[in-house]
Amino acid sequence: MAIQNFNNEGEFVVLLKERNNKAFTYLYDNYSGALLSIIRQIISDNELSNDVLQEVFVNIWRRIETYDAAKGRLFTWMLNIARNASIDTLRSKNYQNSQKNQELADDVNSNNASLQFTQINVDNIGLKKILEKLKPEHRALIELAYFKGYTHEEIAQIENVPLGTVKTRIRNALLQLRAYLQ
Repeated sequence: MAIQNFNNEGEFVVLLKERNNKAFTYLYDNYSGALLSIIRQIISDNELSNDVLQEVFVNIWRRIETYDAAKGRLFTWMLNIARNASIDTLRSKNYQNSQKNQELADDVNSNNASLQFTQINVDNIGLKKILEKLKPEHRALIELAYFKGYTHEEIAQIENVPLGTVKTRIRNALLQLRAYLQ
């Protein structure tokens, strides 16, 4: 089967689980841009974002056997790996220490350019259109959890709602998103 012409995600996953290098190359070529966009929503530093992307693909290669199609699509599984790796990087002691040693920028507005660039990337992969279909309270929670990297506990404090409510709303929002994507 030619990698470029596959139509079945299941067959593609089988090739990945068989450690097919062409399948993995195809995976990287076709998904790295979208995953990098997700990573940059959480980590603004371009060099660090690229490092995390490489780490994500190493993790995908190592953990492909754990992917279960019954639990969701391959892209969703990879997106969660990218999101978790990004959040782990931000919470790491090395990152925290490096941020303490940063000089303040002379131009306070310089961060706006990277924010606008990231926003364009998210729009390009179509996530904004899908998120707009959610109820506003669900959309806000998804943005806080998956694009800004807050924990459920932090979101409960920010939104001033019980932790259980946050978890329920995020779960409902993810179910709605899954329905929209299928």
